[in-house]
Amino acid sequence: MKTALSIAGFDPSSGAGVTADLAVFAAHGLFGTSCVTALTVQSTLGVRASYPVDADVVLQTLNCLAEDVRPDGIKIGMLATAGAVASVVRFVHAQRAANARLVVVLDPVLRSSSGHELLTPLGVDLMREELLPLVDWCTPNLDELAQLTGRMTYMPEHRLAASTYFRRMYPTMNLVVTGGHQDPPDDLVMSLNDDTTWLPGTRIESRATHGTGCAYSSALLCGLVQGLGGVDAARAAKRYVAEGILRAQAIGRGKGPLNLLWPVREMAEPVRG
Repeated sequence: MKTALSIAGFDPSSGAGVTADLAVFAAHGLFGTSCVTALTVQSTLGVRASYPVDADVVLQTLNCLAEDVRPDGIKIGMLATAGAVASVVRFVHAQRAANARLVVVLDPVLRSSSGHELLTPLGVDLMREELLPLVDWCTPNLDELAQLTGRMTYMPEHRLAASTYFRRMYPTMNLVVTGGHQDPPDDLVMSLNDDTTWLPGTRIESRATHGTGCAYSSALLCGLVQGLGGVDAARAAKRYVAEGILRAQAIGRGKGPLNLLWPVREMAEPVRG
């Protein structure tokens, strides 16, 4: 069985972070391990506070796991501090030396949808300088792309220009810019050979949208680890998230979670909508 490692924060409402990532891995038939980088105080109503895990504890956890269960793929989400970014950089360097086929996907979690900062400014700088050059795929949404590039991203032509600029900054990185907050929610895939593919989407009216970025990046990693090509893995991840929204049941009083296990229940649970 292939193994995927989630390096991310802990969301006690299980809509995002490591608990959601583990559900995504299980839904795709992968064994999941995890390293918590921060404890958050949140619910479906939003993030109230965040408490980072010591960077040395993060590195110890990652090294301990890898000595026993070496990952085939790594999904990186919320890192919280520059220290955690540095620990992950050290870990990824070591894992790349040990496994040339390792797949690394970065979901650059910078700020929550409720406006809470989830990575310090120094951490963002270190992500730009040391982590982004190491990853195979990066999956920013429009706001994250704008923050990482300093470019406008609202219109499709802005998105394309910012994505091209971003890819030139990191020529060994594939890019998926998710457009879930737009109408239509089209995604942009830009691969190493500069091939550009737009993945069309249909707007789904739902409150079950908490953790869509986490779920997408984790599903993308699963497809890549299982041998799908980049565009096919991105397309499959987009369908997985859309179905997760459609099949979700109302949980909480705010933005609820997706139905992350829908592939497991597919024969028993019809699609609504």
